[in-house]
Amino acid sequence: MGTKSVRLDEDVYERVKAHKQDDETFSEAVARLMRDVSLLDLVDDGEAYAAERAREQKEALKRTARADTEAADELTDKRS
Repeated sequence: MGTKSVRLDEDVYERVKAHKQDDETFSEAVARLMRDVSLLDLVDDGEAYAAERAREQKEALKRTARADTEAADELTDKRS
């Protein structure tokens, strides 16, 4: 398989680098990170994609809040 050179803004490069696993090439990291994303999703239906991402982020925040509440409750129970 051939290769292509791609120019990335520094912030994008740093984001990929931060998510790259030690045993991965940058190409493998980008492929893994984009596994569930089609560039067509971003072009053809960008609003739907953004809405779905927002929903996912809200759900993640709710899970985090629940976990924080549970952890605080455990600490309170241990102190009692």
